[in-house]
Amino acid sequence: MKTMKIWRLSFAMLAAFSLASCGSDEPEWADAEAHEKTEQLREQYTPFIVGTWHIERIGDKQRAFEQLTFNADGTLSGMRKWQSRQIVTIDGQEQYTDWEEVPDMNGTFKGTWSLKWERNSSGVGENRLTLLADWDDKINPVIAYGHNLLFGYADATTLQFAGHWQNTESWTIYARGEAAPSF
Repeated sequence: MKTMKIWRLSFAMLAAFSLASCGSDEPEWADAEAHEKTEQLREQYTPFIVGTWHIERIGDKQRAFEQLTFNADGTLSGMRKWQSRQIVTIDGQEQYTDWEEVPDMNGTFKGTWSLKWERNSSGVGENRLTLLADWDDKINPVIAYGHNLLFGYADATTLQFAGHWQNTESWTIYARGEAAPSF
């Protein structure tokens, strides 16, 4: 009888301890630091990122324009116009060819965006901007964006991230507002 009382008391204490430790509705994150830093990043920059941004780059052999619209619900829409030309030699003279559309790099697209903090392969934490989008009017699905880009910052006038244009690690800087290509 005494053993039964001890067992019941032990079971009651174990149940009370279990309920006390499981009483939280808070989820347990695999990487609590990454979750916390992601939430801080989103709180700090989402109000600035939401809106429309554009960039235009014109060089001797390439010109490109892009406009991105980031919505508060995590959706993304945009348009891109990209042209290139070559230098050819005709009768001993170097000349530029006419501008031509770059295949699969022109049109409108829709997708999603998100900010997150994550560790890179070396274990160093980085702020990331993920852009995933498909072209609207392509017969065969072609990805307009499928990037997890290094995020720099955003403020009232500037949005900065790395690695998009020409697959470089240099910073790409967008200006706030709607615009149209100059070409």
